[in-house]
Amino acid sequence: MVMPTQTQNNPFLHEPPTLSAAKAPRHSQRGWLIAGAILLVFAGIFLYGMVARLRKEATVRAETAQMGLPSVSVISPQRAAPSQEIVLPGNVQPFISAPIYSRTNGYLKRWHADIGANVREGQLLAEIETPEVDQQLQQSRSNLATAQANLKLAEITKNRYQGLLATHAVAQQDVDNAVGTYNANQAIVEANQANVKQLETLQSFEKIYAPFDGIVTARNTDIGALIASGNSGGVKTDLFHISQPGKLRVYVNVPEQYSQAATPGLRAELTLAEFPGRRFQGKLVRTSNAINYATRTLLAEVDVDNPSGELLSGSYTEVHLKVRGRTSSYLVPVSALIFRSQGLQVAVVKNGSVLLTPVTPGHDFGDQIEIVSGLKGDESVIVSPPDSIISGQKVQVVQPVAAGGVQ
Repeated sequence: MVMPTQTQNNPFLHEPPTLSAAKAPRHSQRGWLIAGAILLVFAGIFLYGMVARLRKEATVRAETAQMGLPSVSVISPQRAAPSQEIVLPGNVQPFISAPIYSRTNGYLKRWHADIGANVREGQLLAEIETPEVDQQLQQSRSNLATAQANLKLAEITKNRYQGLLATHAVAQQDVDNAVGTYNANQAIVEANQANVKQLETLQSFEKIYAPFDGIVTARNTDIGALIASGNSGGVKTDLFHISQPGKLRVYVNVPEQYSQAATPGLRAELTLAEFPGRRFQGKLVRTSNAINYATRTLLAEVDVDNPSGELLSGSYTEVHLKVRGRTSSYLVPVSALIFRSQGLQVAVVKNGSVLLTPVTPGHDFGDQIEIVSGLKGDESVIVSPPDSIISGQKVQVVQPVAAGGVQ
């Protein structure tokens, strides 16, 4: 058993509480506040790190999803000009061109014009020997002389019998026979005259003349060659070929979509490889007024003056026609077209998604093509879309290119 000490039992011996003992609760409370603040700091740091991590993960996921989208380049359709120049291939032909045949049979005696010669209308080109025709003509003239002599005798007999009939010296039957003989001989004379005229005409074909002013572009015969008339059977060979180069015709096939714009009076320009930098003026004068079923084109004729003859017939040329453009047509790169069983389409980006739009093509300009329907002009058309692209597919637009497809 422990006995209480003196100090413990004496109440006067106890000391009063000191200042340190009074402040102890306050220090304890401050410690709790500091600990709470530190805890809050660590919690804030932790929460900040978690939020930053979550944001980073969301950003990575978004970037990953974005990188997973196909990247495409787009263009804005370019409105076509109100007046367009279309370039069409054409063949230069002489305004007048004719093969020269013989109208009689024989042998070529001589020719007077070779290729490249300028000839005038009525100029002698060649001479043909026709001995058979000459002999037939001589025989026909002899037959005509015989028929004319018989006609003369029949006329004398007819006149004599008619005079004797007035005195009843001959019978009416004898007079009728004389008149009939005269009429028959007259018909024979007329037939022989026609035969002589025909042979004289054939004989005149021994000389071949130029039918119009022009240039001899071909000579297919030579001295001593056997000549067959052009109207005879078998293979026909022209002796000469003459063309008139002072004015030329150029035939072009205009695509059906421009057929309404290709009207007579339209100005045209010709360019040829042998004349670099030069353009020859022409005019569209007529069309066939019908679309060719096979080519779906309209045949048009362009006339060009060629007074100096520097343009050669048979040349290849490019014909430049300025036609009225469509107000609602646009130009896009050829690479933007999609060829599928549904028809011609282009891929348009709208709100980040693909929309396949059917279009109707117009004129093909090589690197660009005209779209006559299907576009409004405010679309973003994908350049070189992938073959697997479909409507509704999400894409990202990168490196947008300028109108017309030029980056």
